Amino acid sequence: MSVEIVFLVVYFLMLLAIGAWVSRISTRDREGYLLGGRSLGPAVTALRLQSTSMSGYMFLGAGGLGYSQGYFSMWYALGDLGGGVLNLSVLGRRMRKLSHLLGSITSIGYLEHRYPSAWTRAVAAPIALFCMFFYVLAQLLAGGQGLSMVTGLDLNVSLIIAVGVIVGYTLMGGYLAVAYTDFAQAIILVIGMLWILIATLQHVGGLTAGHEGIGAINQNLLTMWGAEGQYFGQWGIILGALLVFSIGYMGWPHVNVSHMSMRRPSVARRAGLYATGFNLLFIPGAYLVGMMALLIVPNLDDPEMAIFSVAETVLPSFAVGLVMAAIMAAIMSTADALLLQAGTIASQDLWGRFVQKNMSERSAVAVSRLTILILAVIGLVLAMTRPPGVFDVVVFATSVLGAAFVPAYVCAVWWKRANSAGAISSMIAGTVGAVAAEMLGSADGLGVDAMVVGILSSTVTIVVVSLATASVDPVPERVLRAVEETAKVDAVPARFVLGEDASLATQRPQQKGRERG
Repeated sequence: MSVEIVFLVVYFLMLLAIGAWVSRISTRDREGYLLGGRSLGPAVTALRLQSTSMSGYMFLGAGGLGYSQGYFSMWYALGDLGGGVLNLSVLGRRMRKLSHLLGSITSIGYLEHRYPSAWTRAVAAPIALFCMFFYVLAQLLAGGQGLSMVTGLDLNVSLIIAVGVIVGYTLMGGYLAVAYTDFAQAIILVIGMLWILIATLQHVGGLTAGHEGIGAINQNLLTMWGAEGQYFGQWGIILGALLVFSIGYMGWPHVNVSHMSMRRPSVARRAGLYATGFNLLFIPGAYLVGMMALLIVPNLDDPEMAIFSVAETVLPSFAVGLVMAAIMAAIMSTADALLLQAGTIASQDLWGRFVQKNMSERSAVAVSRLTILILAVIGLVLAMTRPPGVFDVVVFATSVLGAAFVPAYVCAVWWKRANSAGAISSMIAGTVGAVAAEMLGSADGLGVDAMVVGILSSTVTIVVVSLATASVDPVPERVLRAVEETAKVDAVPARFVLGEDASLATQRPQQKGRERG
């Protein structure tokens, strides 16, 4: 058995062990299964949020972009570097407070509680579920391909193994298992990326020598305007590159649930520091290694294999195993979060909200687990058919998520006048705007990225519609009081914890005093 396979076996066993351990310590109610009992500290919150955001793109797409477009790829890196701290600063503390005050245990249910209307969830849940399912499908494909590449196993067998491990620890421990495995995987990500970056720079003689070599191939690669200078002055496209991995995160339900699971609101401050540290150590390396790959493994047939090909060239075999584990960590840390949230949306926000209401705690958890299993099996079957263009769909799907949901999540805690009509219209406008822009080719025709079009549409809509319908669709007084309390940094009086949905009363912690801010 090769060293690489040994690393992966140990890695998979570690993940399953974490899931088994968490299943023994986690609570069995919905809040325990879906939010980890709101018990996570700053380090786990930050690294869970960041590893979930990264996905296999950082080892595949980022390296490929650096390989083909040089320093233009750093526009994505610049947006990504501040994405975690921006998300935690804008939403973290306030979303943690408001979700607790309103008795919310899902990121989509939270939107309905803030914008009270059954239509809020009826619109938000299908959009989120559709986009997230395509995203998780691509992660399953990437996981199977990566495992097959290292082990030599048939792709279908590799898919079954990868999906089996992800589903195994997710079903056992729910959100807490996902959070702790993502924390461990984030550490593996950083170690793997730093190791390959250092070895790469040593191999080319340092950063300056590397730049000289790249310049000899194509001077344009050392600029931020693309290999042919094609993006010079294309600020609409550049803005899209900055936004998708910065404010775009604030519209991803599977990422925002991290805020709701924090032990207390003040955790967000320290979590922002951890997130920034992780990003600085991890993100630039992927693009730099991709660029240096031009000197180490020129003429690659598939640029997305740049990082892995460099690793095989510059690292000893046991280190290649670690890098492969890091690639799998990037993929699986996103896949598990997506799978859990997709299952949550299908079971709690659709089935439990509109079909079978007032389920018992045990039944609710059982339905969530069954839904996750069904979605995983469907994803596995589709992945085995090798659907074409899935990765292109994924990039688009994440843009639609951001365009549809960023204004709704941000205005929920920052603008008291945002109402149900505004939020519902905004989600529809953002989705339609992003889809229409993509279909009409706005990036090529107008030089404006589809996400920019979508997020402008949703932002303008929530403001205009909320103001226009303020008299006929006022924000309920209890929601106004909760938003006002959310804005305060001090502690939250226990009397304010008044979940609007009576069926959620059993899921809120019973407090005798005040929750720390």
